[in-house]
Amino acid sequence: MTDTSASPAPAATVTVLGTGIMGAAMARNLARAGLAVTAWNRSREKAEPLAADGVRIADTPADAVRTADVVLTMLYDGPAALDAMRAAVPGLRPGTVWAQSSTVGLEGFDGLVAFAHEHGLVLVDAPVLGTKQPAEEGKLTVLAAGPEEARKALEPVFEAVGSRTVWLGDDASGGTATRLKLVINSWVLAVTHGTAEALALAEGLGVDPAGFLDAVAGGPLDMGYLRAKAGLILGGDLTPSFTTATAEKDARLIVAAGERAGVRMDVAAAGAERFRRAAEQGHGEEDMAASYYASFDTP
Repeated sequence: MTDTSASPAPAATVTVLGTGIMGAAMARNLARAGLAVTAWNRSREKAEPLAADGVRIADTPADAVRTADVVLTMLYDGPAALDAMRAAVPGLRPGTVWAQSSTVGLEGFDGLVAFAHEHGLVLVDAPVLGTKQPAEEGKLTVLAAGPEEARKALEPVFEAVGSRTVWLGDDASGGTATRLKLVINSWVLAVTHGTAEALALAEGLGVDPAGFLDAVAGGPLDMGYLRAKAGLILGGDLTPSFTTATAEKDARLIVAAGERAGVRMDVAAAGAERFRRAAEQGHGEEDMAASYYASFDTP
């Protein structure tokens, strides 16, 4: 019989720091699941619509975390997550479970591990797979690594935001989940660029893109992500599920992780440059399928 006396109870109160595309959807689903949710965002106006869903909006990170059983961070990068948690220190209690879901890279994650240790927080490395629609539908996949005693507290949190949780071990400090997230993102970004370049080449050669899509339909070269990104490009609607600017950031984290491991990530490095060019052309806040425009000299 397992002794669970030292395990935190299932979370009743959750604080979400960061309410961008992903964080806002996650906060909303947590509230709909019956949890008491507080949210904070650097730009308060981005968090305020969540009040209609019963989410309390805090003015500062310290106020936001004061009563939290679980703190969930979903911010732009490692420095942003660390800045928010440093600002939260006056309200943090030792033993609070911290589910760190931002994509922060290896160097960024090292700093968060040190912060958690310094302040006695129970860190769970918990990046997620999915973009805007699965986040809104509560169908993210959570990649998680952290101590067994934190899992009970996180069960209702991860069930509210995701359809699947993949536990990757008990030690969060090694960044097991973050490492897997970088590997998966390297594939996602490569497929995005592949789709964008194929359609750009079709445009340049006068090939009907429908012919390309028909030729690969149902075969081993076909995939759902090709269809999704091609649909955005051909439809001219680049409402972001994942922005070009954020994709560039992630690509550079992938390249840096490869360098740290002695692995050359040539495709990821070239992809980061494509995203940079697309952002420079004015597509930074559009969906990352805007990589398409980087193939041309004009926006």
